[in-house]
Amino acid sequence: MGVGGTFEYISELIGNGGSHSYGKRKKKKQFQTVELKVRMDCDGCVLKVKNSLSSLKGVKTVEINKKQQKVTVSGYADASKVLKKAKGTGKKAEIWPYVPYNLVAQPYIAQAYDKKAPPGYVRKVDPNVNTGTMAVHYDDPSYTAMFSDDNPNACSIM
Repeated sequence: MGVGGTFEYISELIGNGGSHSYGKRKKKKQFQTVELKVRMDCDGCVLKVKNSLSSLKGVKTVEINKKQQKVTVSGYADASKVLKKAKGTGKKAEIWPYVPYNLVAQPYIAQAYDKKAPPGYVRKVDPNVNTGTMAVHYDDPSYTAMFSDDNPNACSIM
């Protein structure tokens, strides 16, 4: 072990309080913004939700829009913990389910359109989910040749 390796070994011992975890390092939580939809009727509900979420470790700011029923939490807290804490207040809470309507390919299909959505927003929809309508395209030429005008034996029913 060279001089550089020795210094690195000693600094890890001092930094970790003497524990030997050479390859294991604690992951730092990333700063993130979590948007929730929380059912709030009065100013008391707003205060209860704000105080509860503010007490969560790692939370820096809590912004509440009572009209849209939207709570925006910024900080180093995990989204699942924020949601669990919001549900712990006794209020109905979920991750913000809406996106601006101009980001959705078909904003007025049944799955995306929501009467309760704030103006300019529609429900977030997975584009890979079948919407109920399906266009079928056959590449097999036997189907198209079966009813062709050029084929005299195309349709024996007529």
